[in-house]
Amino acid sequence: MLFYSFFKSLVGKDVVVELKNDLSICGTLHSVDQYLNIKMTDISVTDPEKYPHMLSVKNCFIRGSVVRYVQLPADEVDTQLLQDAARKEAMQQKQ
Repeated sequence: MLFYSFFKSLVGKDVVVELKNDLSICGTLHSVDQYLNIKMTDISVTDPEKYPHMLSVKNCFIRGSVVRYVQLPADEVDTQLLQDAARKEAMQQKQ
């Protein structure tokens, strides 16, 4: 639930999602669910020559199981808060 809560705080921010098939999609994070499925708006691909069929797509839904990486804006990530939350969650799981 830690990552779900974290991604919920990034709704409305621009992110880059790299998929397991090497497709990278830039866009605005519209929503995320508990399975880390991602809905994005105003998308573009980082390599339009390789994926010309994606040029006409403006919104997309990405299944969480096909995501390799999510690149986040550095100024939006509070690493100290994230580390503290991860420690708290780890302690709760030990109990």
